[in-house]
Amino acid sequence: MGFHVNHSGDLEYLTSPLIIDTPHCFSTRFGGVSEGALASLNLGVHRGDKPANVLENYRRLSEAVGFDPKRTVFTKQIHSDIIERVGVSDCGRGLIVPVENGCDGLVTNEPEVVLTVFSADCTPVLLYDPVAKAVGAVHAGWRGTAAAIVAKAVERMAAEFGSKPENIRAAIGPCISQCCFETDRDVPEAMLNAFGDAAKEAIRETGSKYYVNLKALNALALTRAGVRQIDIATECTACEPNRFWSHRRVGNARGSLAAMILLRGDAQ
Repeated sequence: MGFHVNHSGDLEYLTSPLIIDTPHCFSTRFGGVSEGALASLNLGVHRGDKPANVLENYRRLSEAVGFDPKRTVFTKQIHSDIIERVGVSDCGRGLIVPVENGCDGLVTNEPEVVLTVFSADCTPVLLYDPVAKAVGAVHAGWRGTAAAIVAKAVERMAAEFGSKPENIRAAIGPCISQCCFETDRDVPEAMLNAFGDAAKEAIRETGSKYYVNLKALNALALTRAGVRQIDIATECTACEPNRFWSHRRVGNARGSLAAMILLRGDAQ
């Protein structure tokens, strides 16, 4: 389908046409005020950045996308398959007050709650159910991918909000693509154990190394969960380290990308 590239001054962020009718974004490195190795749109609060810079980065992004930074809810990511239901009482968690419990996915049906997950090569996935009026945000590293965390988010939306998988729209954002995700045997073994022979199409063996397609595997997990509407970004974070934060390319001296989604106040 192809993601849209949006600009507001120097700020750049991506959106999916599949979920364009609810506010959301996948950030890039462009348009913030952070400096040095974190230049310029760092959205991570634990990257060594000045708090004032991070707050200004959120202010700029929120102005363009249409959300209140004080209503964000962050994940404390631990490469798990834990999905948490959150709501208005959790707003400000991460940006204003600390995040206590680890999880890698969030769901809500409460308006103006800005679900936020982070990445710097891992796969961000946003979910939107326009029928049940619910949204989800998932961080899927390779461990989370093997644990089918995106499918568990779909199941949680069904259990909590009555979502039907066929109504859920999924956007798989920019992450490290197969071209750059070189691994040892442990990663493909985990995918084969999780998905069976279907995973083979997402694995390319080259000598003693393997190249794994995390986007395709997350799409497979979503499809098996009953999701039929899936948009996949073509961008590779490792191919464009000047545009996206990439842990694979620059290591720990980096900022964080954010994928964010919310229901409008009139959604109910």
